[in-house]
This record gives sequence, structure tokens and C-alpha cells, in this order.
Amino acid sequence: MSQSLSRALTILGLLGDGSKSLDELATVLDVHKTTVLRLLRTMESDRFVQHDADHRYQLGSRLFELANHALEQRDIRSVARQHLAELNTITGQTIHLATYEAGEVIYIDKFDAKQSVRMYSRVGKPAPLHCTAVGKILIAARPRAEREQIAHRITYTPFTERTITTAEQYLRELDLVLSQGFAEDREEHESFVNCVGSAVRNGTGDVVAAVSISVPDMLLDHEQVLKTLPEVQRTAAAISEGLGWRPQELQDCMTTDKSPMEGKK
Repeated sequence: MSQSLSRALTILGLLGDGSKSLDELATVLDVHKTTVLRLLRTMESDRFVQHDADHRYQLGSRLFELANHALEQRDIRSVARQHLAELNTITGQTIHLATYEAGEVIYIDKFDAKQSVRMYSRVGKPAPLHCTAVGKILIAARPRAEREQIAHRITYTPFTERTITTAEQYLRELDLVLSQGFAEDREEHESFVNCVGSAVRNGTGDVVAAVSISVPDMLLDHEQVLKTLPEVQRTAAAISEGLGWRPQELQDCMTTDKSPMEGKK
């Protein structure tokens, strides 16, 4: 029984590299074709494999369903927490994780700075869309038509003198986020606080969260905060990998005419 299971799993692995004929599978497995055919028929009855008119076998739709379920079951917060803690330890600064839910950007995790300075943000609290790094990252990832709708329904509360106050400014800022691949908050939400943020992707390539670092300029000025961007991006990439995203997929995305920040909608 275990031998049959092992052979079936080997077949799935082989078909993951491309379609194969019965002869090709039997040769690799070094067993008679009738043995392989028996396995294939069982797997095909449960939609794990399928064959075309030329009797070449390929992965079936059941595997795509299982893959999607596996990705959905990976909780962003639990996957991210270790990586956020490491970024907090390395930098000593406030770290945020946020997601886009029901039209709002929500903080779902936070690590406070090692110093006594504390940010106003808290887990479960919405983040302003127009003046936070996480808000810009998550809205920039939405389809263009949706970005424009969001931009025109925002109430542009002027938290500081640097806060974006019009839809036109905001859309230009989102275009900048898309082109550079990260977002900034230069004292736009809280005076004297600078932030940089990076996107987190799931296994299907959608941007599902954003990681940011926030630092009062009494500790680090704007240029010094920008120097932490590689660490923030590495953290976002590590979380993305934990959610099933692969760096090669990002490279493929960046070589197309589609922005690497835009999720697959």
C-alpha cells in the first residue's frame, strides 16, 4: 500500500514538470505499464490527474483546489509574527503589519520600539489610507479603476502640514508607490514620524498585507529611515515566501508590462 502511495506521489511530482505519456511514466518508475495505468485511473477518478486526446497525462483540477485551500489556511499574522519580531529586534523600531479589509486598512500586528517613544497605532485600529505607508501600499495594489474610486471617496483629513489633501495628489502618490515598489509616510500622519513600507504577497501573487517601520525623527531622520528599507523588504519577502509566494514569480511579474505591485485580480 505504501509502495503504491509512493508511486502515485512520484507521478504527481513528474507531472508537475509537464505532461507525460504512459510509457514515459513507466520508464521513470521502472514498473510495467499496467501498474502505472492502474494508478493513473484511480487518480483520474478523483481528478488528481487527467489525460488529453493524445493520452498524455497532466495534473488535474483537484490539485488546484487543494493548493488554493492550503494557501487560504496560512494565517498571515501567524506566518508573519516571527519575521516582524526579528525586524523589530534588528532595528529597535516600531513595526506594523496591516491588511485591507472591507474598504479599510487595519493594523493586525504591531511591535513597539525598544525606546520609550510609542506610536498612536494599535492592533485592530484602521490606518488612514492617504497618509500611511501601509495604506498606500495596499491601495496601490488594487486595480486601477478601484484605486480611482477609493481616491475620490476618501476624506482627506489633514493630520499634519505634509498630509495629502486631494484625490489627484493621492493618485500620483499611488503611481509613485507602484513605480518604486515601496511606500513612504514623511511626517504625513504624525508630526516628526517617518515610515517606509513594503508589500506582502500570497501564493497567488496578490498583495495581501503590508509591513512598515515607523521612526520618530529624534531617533532617525528621513534618510536614515530610508536606509532601513532593505530590511523591511527582506521581511516582507520572507513573509510572502511563507504564504507561498516565490521570488522567481516576482521576477516574472516584473518582466511583464504589469506592475510588480499590482496583485492578480
